[in-house]
Amino acid sequence: MSAPLFLVDALPTGDSLTLGGPEGHHAATVQRLRTGEELLLADGRGGTAAAVVTAVGRGALDLRVTSRGYVDAPVPRLVVVQGIAKGDRGELAVQAMTEVGVDEIVPWAAARSVAQWRGDRGVRAREKWAATAREAAKQARRAWLPVVAGAPDESTATVARRIAGAAAAFVLHEEAQEPLTAAKLPDAGEIVLVVGPEGGITDAEVTAFTQAGARPVRLGPHVLRTSTAGVAALCVLATRLSRW
Repeated sequence: MSAPLFLVDALPTGDSLTLGGPEGHHAATVQRLRTGEELLLADGRGGTAAAVVTAVGRGALDLRVTSRGYVDAPVPRLVVVQGIAKGDRGELAVQAMTEVGVDEIVPWAAARSVAQWRGDRGVRAREKWAATAREAAKQARRAWLPVVAGAPDESTATVARRIAGAAAAFVLHEEAQEPLTAAKLPDAGEIVLVVGPEGGITDAEVTAFTQAGARPVRLGPHVLRTSTAGVAALCVLATRLSRW
């Protein structure tokens, strides 16, 4: 079993440190790490450090750094524009997409999104997505923490502008003829993938995105839920880009 990973704001510059705060509490109290056990530290921006526990305190661990490393950011970047979903489906999507390698997630207020992220509610919901991505990144031992970007409820017009600046963009659509498995992929830049909400993407939204440069694509013969479509598409892209 691989060593557990904990996220820190900055990696230690010396050979020893005390891991405190929420991460230290989780390591010492929840995971019950003991003297001599190994763990990983990551700053969420590619930097990593392996360490061994030298002492266990109340909600904190004393550590000795044994090695340091850096993981290059994946190229091209994988950005998923996720239609806001009701209930916990959005969080399920964020969790699974983080585990399979998404680099950025953009909440999108699609025309058929049942949930509305306005005002303080939107800020809290977006923060929940960011917290979900953080915990999933730790579980997946990721050196890079995915970004939950944009406003809590990015508009279709804003998403179209993001598509226009991407190296490639695809809209998952059940009526598309081109399979994602055959779509041409860039070697660098940003690949934007649009996933609709439970009710799907409207014709007007498809038109706006295709006019901005996106291509409608399909995954297969079946219609997937909003909480699984992005995950499946990322698996296809990760395989084709040799990330896996």
